[in-house]
Amino acid sequence: MLMPKRTKFRKAHRGRMKGRPLAGSSIAFGEYGLQALEPAWITSAQIEAARRAIMHYIKRGGKLWIRIFPDKPVTKKPAETRMGSGKGNPEFWVAVVHPGRIMFELAGIDEANAREAMTLASHKLPIKTKFAKREEATV
Repeated sequence: MLMPKRTKFRKAHRGRMKGRPLAGSSIAFGEYGLQALEPAWITSAQIEAARRAIMHYIKRGGKLWIRIFPDKPVTKKPAETRMGSGKGNPEFWVAVVHPGRIMFELAGIDEANAREAMTLASHKLPIKTKFAKREEATV
């Protein structure tokens, strides 16, 4: 599972998922990408499940880039605990994803296989996504 080696603070505020991504909305490394259409918290387990689905389908045929990283801790209070007595302990890590963010990129395989691999990965994620291709620069 992905998680940061260390953080400045152990517990984080929830924050808001409003707005567009500041960066990462265009394909930078590969030829094809999986783009988020909704805001969400994507857990490290969901990222790993999507990664495994892609790698299983392409059978070491191409290169995969994961463009999101779970760096936000999510806390939970234990079951059957009374209200108050502070914030709970960190339970898992999430990546905050805004609409338009490219989450995964692929290169080295044809478009049909890339499209199918990204479809399999999108089934592992809790948001609507779309398949994106690199826009060739026309001079």
